[in-house]
Amino acid sequence: MQQISSAAFSDTKPHYELLDGLRGVAALLVVWYHVFEGYAFAGGTLIESINHGYLAVDFFFILSGFVIGYAYDDRWGKSLTVKNFFKRRLIRLHPMVVMGAVLGVITFCIQGSEQWDGTHVATSMVMWALLFAMFFIPAYPGAGYEVRGNGEMFPLNGPSWSLFFEYIGNILYALFIRRLSTKALTVFVVLLGICLACFAIFDVSGYGMIGVGWTLDSVNFVGGLLRMLFPFSLGLLLSRNFKPVKVRGAFWICSFVLLVLFCVPYVEGGEPICMNGLFEAFCIVVVFPVLIILGASGNTTDKTSTRICKFLGDISFPLYITHYPFMYLFYSWLIENQYFTFEETWQVALCVYVWNILVAYLCLKLYDEPVRRWLSKKFLKKR
Repeated sequence: MQQISSAAFSDTKPHYELLDGLRGVAALLVVWYHVFEGYAFAGGTLIESINHGYLAVDFFFILSGFVIGYAYDDRWGKSLTVKNFFKRRLIRLHPMVVMGAVLGVITFCIQGSEQWDGTHVATSMVMWALLFAMFFIPAYPGAGYEVRGNGEMFPLNGPSWSLFFEYIGNILYALFIRRLSTKALTVFVVLLGICLACFAIFDVSGYGMIGVGWTLDSVNFVGGLLRMLFPFSLGLLLSRNFKPVKVRGAFWICSFVLLVLFCVPYVEGGEPICMNGLFEAFCIVVVFPVLIILGASGNTTDKTSTRICKFLGDISFPLYITHYPFMYLFYSWLIENQYFTFEETWQVALCVYVWNILVAYLCLKLYDEPVRRWLSKKFLKKR
């Protein structure tokens, strides 16, 4: 385990360093997934590389549940109250949510404040979109402040939808799930797992994939809730029953498995069951829990690997929550110039990728850590 950062709470437990590293690996893969999503979006085709990168969200949820269970389960009724827990989670997550919204409105204005169909959006609606995004109030499809016209919950920064469900998970954990006995939690997880597997295998969404949750229509909201509740609760259950196993090279093994799973092409076949949904359910229900256990069991063995895992863990959340506003610009450029393949634009794509990592690091060091440190001193200082 590694030492806490300067922006962490004073009583924060040491981190699982390999899990931090794996979170960073998943975030890096998500950015590549969204790069290739741009070519599919511009050309009206399926994503042809890192096809299942959206499963990183489900991996994030199970990792989040495990880490929250480890960090807080044994502190309720002692040094932790519901109010204090909510303060901690807001301080940890919300500064970067605000930054993502700000970057989103900047890039939207650079694009000319236009929806994808070319309709100009009034400045007042753009400001409403920013205000709602900063207070994490989702947009419903067709609302005036749903400025991009795609039906996204958070049109200025699409991936914020998963943080919206993360907040719901944190609320349910503090008010309800943490109170469950281990046996009751096991039953809860099994029932949720069955529901999620059925949702994916029988293609309830009609998408042929489990990439749901980004909009507020009924099937997306139900699907997004299942995508969060099952892996999050499973992560909590794993943290209660965790027993380390000895595995050499756990970080590299787990990283390789994530890369392979995310690069598996779309699995054809929809009758009588959706084969792609079956693959996704297998990843979420079987493979990801194993990766979490392996990652939590391992340790870095030298200073270099420790620094790599710490860096990846530190930038993982800033990278995830800030990269998509720049993807909107990239997508717009691809559409305008009718570029549909990576081979045509690999230099630009690589620059976009590196730029997002740089922005994430600068946001972390110049904004996120100082703001979290100040908020912690102001609102969590013991009297």
